[in-house]
Amino acid sequence: MRRELRLDGVGRRYGLRGPWVLRGVDLGVTPGTLVRVEGANGTGKSTLLRLLAGIDTPTEGRVTGRPRTAYVPERFPPALPFTAAAYLVHLGTVHGLSRRAAARAAGQWLERLGAAGHAATPLAQLSKGSSQKVAVAQALLAEPELLVLDEAWTGLDADARAELERAVAERTASGGAVVYVDHDPSRLADAPDATYTVRDGGLHRRTEVAGVSAGPRVVVRVQGPPVGGLPADAVRIAASAEESRPGCYALTVPASHSDVLLRTLLTARPPWHVVSVHAQEGPR
Repeated sequence: MRRELRLDGVGRRYGLRGPWVLRGVDLGVTPGTLVRVEGANGTGKSTLLRLLAGIDTPTEGRVTGRPRTAYVPERFPPALPFTAAAYLVHLGTVHGLSRRAAARAAGQWLERLGAAGHAATPLAQLSKGSSQKVAVAQALLAEPELLVLDEAWTGLDADARAELERAVAERTASGGAVVYVDHDPSRLADAPDATYTVRDGGLHRRTEVAGVSAGPRVVVRVQGPPVGGLPADAVRIAASAEESRPGCYALTVPASHSDVLLRTLLTARPPWHVVSVHAQEGPR
């Protein structure tokens, strides 16, 4: 995503005389950012995400800077005439991949999410959890510039939930944007660049209380070539980076993103040496 996605004065209602679900919404989603949306049931969170994903159009206002977008809905329609793998290949070609590239990406994501054994299973025969894994996989196939997740972790097992968190970190580290809703307040705690609450038909940015943290962080100490500095992806993932001497850094990162940070550093060319990894202690 090279441009900021913007909602300016956006409102949405269903029917000519229906009540406004959202009105006067202003929001910018910039490349490389993670945005959390909160709010009570029925306040319009899903409507906002459908507007961001381009599934719905605003009744009033403008949406500009539309990136290449993928969306995981709150409810995935499993009764489609495909096997899991065939559905993913079909969606991959819709997103612009060749059939070969789509098949490769489908296999990789089914494996990562623990659903490789269901590749040949018709969608209608999948369990709710396996259907959700397919829903997540279809959104990640073509490396979207904007990933919109509406309760995407619901129904996933623990390993798949962790894998989706890693995928979110990978998307933002590579310059994509992610907007998500989740009922678990600890989901990706400390990772969002911004948190918004949908309330009374409007969107309100939440201001964090100084010194209060939503979740655990990890400190990664690394040593690398003194010339060139940290890889750009590592800088995007880390909450902070302190250089103690040339080429030696202490990177603080949300615990949910630590695996992706380590992978980024170890696969850099040349790779960085990880000196230590430990939980951050004390007030921040």
